[in-house]
Amino acid sequence: MEGLTLSQREQARLETLNRVLQGQMRVDEAAQVLGVSERHMWRLLAAYRKNGAAALAHGNRGCRPANMIPEKIRERVIELARTRYQGLNHCHLTELLAEGEDLFLARSTVRSILVGAGMRSPRHRRPPRHRVRRERLPQEGMLVQIDGSPHNWLEERSPLSLIIAIDDATGTIPWALFREQEDSHGYFLLLWGIIERRGIPLALYSDRHAIFQQRRRAGRSPEEQEPTQFGRAMGELGVSPIFARSPQAKGRVERVGGTLQDRLVAELRLAGASNISKANDVLWDYLPRHNERFGVPPAQPGSAYRPLAP
Repeated sequence: MEGLTLSQREQARLETLNRVLQGQMRVDEAAQVLGVSERHMWRLLAAYRKNGAAALAHGNRGCRPANMIPEKIRERVIELARTRYQGLNHCHLTELLAEGEDLFLARSTVRSILVGAGMRSPRHRRPPRHRVRRERLPQEGMLVQIDGSPHNWLEERSPLSLIIAIDDATGTIPWALFREQEDSHGYFLLLWGIIERRGIPLALYSDRHAIFQQRRRAGRSPEEQEPTQFGRAMGELGVSPIFARSPQAKGRVERVGGTLQDRLVAELRLAGASNISKANDVLWDYLPRHNERFGVPPAQPGSAYRPLAP
């Protein structure tokens, strides 16, 4: 066939077939060399005698792959990634293309399209670090981690701090809210949001912020310290306070905060949020999707959350 180009594998087959036809190799030996059955080897010989080297070329050569993404869809993905969804990582972009644009593509397909257009993910996939992680408590409601996360959530549109709770057993977010700054009233709203939606947890895990723990006075043991206003409320609810000894001890809630700084900032930008009210609306709409995407089943069924007594 004029202009036919064979691959290295096809050229090796051609050479082996010629050896058989020239009597330099038996059919069973050729089949073993090529890694095919003798029956298939006879079929190759028959096809080669009839059609020559063209019989060795793959039948799909020159054909458009059946799973090839249409050019219009490729162009649309690239345009959306450069405009409406600018700055999103490839995984998050794939989810939003399905939810908002009815473009149901695999993440690997979206990545291939964008990398081909010179658009790499702003958040690179890193190999997992080797770290000793504390084992999760087995049942939801046993331990809830709370934290404040000041960040440029609205990208210069307005300064905000995110106050967030993470259920230790499932990694889900029972509740979260934006405040202008981290304050005790924000944590009371957070606690009430948890109680309304899930119940009273057995314990809250926090840092040693003055909202949660009084500054230690000389001559007083930790047990003798006066509780803060938030601490007294926890005591009345029967919630045990647990204080982190270092920022590293809050690893789980810190990692969730990092995920939100990537995904939630993009969601806020897409919604055009420019004030705390709109930001909270976007946040509360996002939470169920986050929990579905990142939550894990607890080791034990049931819930340790307790209902608020009437």
